[in-house]
Amino acid sequence: MAENPNPTRMELLKAKTRVKLAKNGHKLLKQKRDALIMEFFKILSKAQDLRSELNTQMKVAYTALAVAQAYHGMQEIESAALAVKRAPGVKVEVRNIMGVKIPSLESSQAEKQLLARGYSVVGTSAKIDEVAEAFEKATDLIFKLSQTENAIRRLILEIEKTKRRVNSLEFVMIPRLQTQVKMIAFRLDEMERDSFVMLKTIKRKLERGEEAA
Repeated sequence: MAENPNPTRMELLKAKTRVKLAKNGHKLLKQKRDALIMEFFKILSKAQDLRSELNTQMKVAYTALAVAQAYHGMQEIESAALAVKRAPGVKVEVRNIMGVKIPSLESSQAEKQLLARGYSVVGTSAKIDEVAEAFEKATDLIFKLSQTENAIRRLILEIEKTKRRVNSLEFVMIPRLQTQVKMIAFRLDEMERDSFVMLKTIKRKLERGEEAA
């Protein structure tokens, strides 16, 4: 964008077009910003619910652990835990929220069937099963919460970036372009007035010349 464009009709048209494009871009960015903010609060509410659910589930899990420990002793519980065949698998996918790419974690088989846990169901009681089930549910909630909180962090960054672009257009770029339009229009009007005065002067001289002849 030239700081001192030539005062021509073509430059005036170009400047007006740039103002229009900047205003359209500003409008679209405001819509994106507002949509991102709405999505942020929706996901924030989900995160708060998950956090509350996880806190409740952890209390259930540690209560079950305390009961099982009193019933079996910690050594037997640790033995059952070490017999677990494999940890939950993690699948990473990328979601797109309003143009924001967010890694999505999905845990597979966090909650296992009784026989899939790996420890002997004959030598243990339902107390250990309850501990395993409670912590499996907690693990699943941790995956969901971490995914949700990651989405929140990325949305905050995108909202801030979009806000900066909106403000730059609103308070810097658009006013500068509008000033440019006014300057070109003013110079054109000035040139037209000068041309009009010049033509009148020439006409007057010609008329005087004809009268003298």
